[in-house]
Amino acid sequence: MQRVAVIGASGYTGVELLRLLAAHPQAEIVAVTSRQYEGQSISRAFPSLSGFVDRDCESLDVQTIAARADVVFTALPHKSAMAVVPGFLKAGCKVVDLSADYRLHDQHIYEDWYQTHTSPELLEEAVYGLPELYRAQIVGACLVANPGCYPTSVALGLAPLLKERLVDHRSLIIDSKSGTTGAGRGLKEGSLYCEVNEGFKAYGIASHRHTPEIEQTLSQLAGEAVVVNFTPHLLPVDRGILSTIYAQQNSDLTTAELLECFGRYYVNEPFVRVLPEGQLPNIAHVRGTNLCDIGMVADARTGRVVVVSVIDNLCKGAAGQAVQNFNLMTGLDESAGLTMAPLFP
Repeated sequence: MQRVAVIGASGYTGVELLRLLAAHPQAEIVAVTSRQYEGQSISRAFPSLSGFVDRDCESLDVQTIAARADVVFTALPHKSAMAVVPGFLKAGCKVVDLSADYRLHDQHIYEDWYQTHTSPELLEEAVYGLPELYRAQIVGACLVANPGCYPTSVALGLAPLLKERLVDHRSLIIDSKSGTTGAGRGLKEGSLYCEVNEGFKAYGIASHRHTPEIEQTLSQLAGEAVVVNFTPHLLPVDRGILSTIYAQQNSDLTTAELLECFGRYYVNEPFVRVLPEGQLPNIAHVRGTNLCDIGMVADARTGRVVVVSVIDNLCKGAAGQAVQNFNLMTGLDESAGLTMAPLFP
């Protein structure tokens, strides 16, 4: 049994982590922290957890928590995570960090898009936690940087195409849509019901912080520098990400041939479902799961391929992938605690 702590449990990612860990056969939740709900049961903050996780929230004391935990999930905002992750590692804990603080390998790129990094020495040690691409490095790692939600959907949708050099990486256009939980639980005018309901808008054009993370992973897949056009949009739904990706083909492959390539690439991946020709993904079909559904169409008229990739932003895009990484880091079955069927409708 692995003793786990969730640091920063009062956000949407935190409650999703607790939901998954409560049902995990090899995880014992030994600590839950929240400044907002300190001294109160986490089930008071999230009644959905009542009877499943009833631990009192405590203050964040690294040494006290590290003495009780084997693995720590840090679900803290950017910059707040880097203030505590080094302490947990020094105390002998393994860490899955769900912030962006250790995702980018280049300190200067991180600081261009975020803020000053206070533990840059850990950037080289941190393993980027996308199991379908970096499983071998994740196994046995002490620090895993859990990927962002948009970058997860994009990387999985493009990996076979870039690895097999089937598309021109200079042609990539990525159009992604996310449910409102992707903006976090904090009060923001743009996330209010009346601002989101009946609406649909683009945001962060040419400036979204997930752009360098997307480019870092795609560059590694392509073997050379990749620059993309990435535009995110806000959907009036709770959960889900749908990424539509456009790329110019290097040869005239049919939809069936491309799907065969994807099928071979992901044949042993428990959480990637490549859909048959004529069927395209829907965020409703992965809700509440760690699944990524991928479909595509080869457009013979334009010579492009259009790939559609969907995930639940709170699961495969955050907490579910964190549990998947936890399983790999600790030698457990990779699918442990993650085999639930999607919620539908």
